[in-house]
Amino acid sequence: MRLYSYPYKEISINSAFLEIPAEYQRKLQMGKVKQMVAEFNGVIVNPPKVSYRDGRYIVIDGQHTIVGLKTLNGGNDLPILCRVYVGLTKEEEALVFAQQTGASTPLSAGAKLRAKLVGQDAESHAFLAATEAAGLQLGTDHVRANRKIICVSTALKEFRQYGPDIYTEGLRAIAEAWDGDPDSLRPGIIQGVIRFIALYKDEYKYSRLVKRLATIYPMKLVRDADAMSGAASYRYMMQVLIRYNGCSKKNMLPVKF
Repeated sequence: MRLYSYPYKEISINSAFLEIPAEYQRKLQMGKVKQMVAEFNGVIVNPPKVSYRDGRYIVIDGQHTIVGLKTLNGGNDLPILCRVYVGLTKEEEALVFAQQTGASTPLSAGAKLRAKLVGQDAESHAFLAATEAAGLQLGTDHVRANRKIICVSTALKEFRQYGPDIYTEGLRAIAEAWDGDPDSLRPGIIQGVIRFIALYKDEYKYSRLVKRLATIYPMKLVRDADAMSGAASYRYMMQVLIRYNGCSKKNMLPVKF
């Protein structure tokens, strides 16, 4: 949904009553607040967008503006002109936050996913389920960890292009081969393995793929792919094919890309 089609009223609200929903909002970036304070121009400040729900003023967009204005006021609360929307559910608020454009700082793929999950977006929940079915999780905070995918935009692109079955099969192969090593969950490897499976779906052997990938450290595969020329998708698929074939004539697959 888009807020431009929804009626609102501009109301001055004391910042003490404005709530930032941790469920779908991104973390406060103090660097952005400091920049806003340094470059402050009251004429071009965009009013925070607020949802009035259950007697509370929930900030949909504009938390940095609110904190910046408080900072300029010596850290004290103050009245702030806000655009107030009435009748939105928590799920609708989250979806509006995920779709924000214009003057707002673009959301990371992880932040957008978190908001869409709160908003009960069907595709986002299917994406999450397909990832978890492979024994992995989606990271929305950019912190690397075992069995955690932080290149959310890359993973989502593969999910959309090849569907949940091949997507899950590819991630499961990666997880089993490298036990969820963060270095194995880099964009190129995820793309290379999933696209290899999509292309050789009826020809390759899953057990062989897992066994062969496990013989090489993921960063070695990354370095070998980086040493090649051509598009990243080609380079990583080629490295997966090379590892899969090894020296076996019996199990060798032809180059089809």
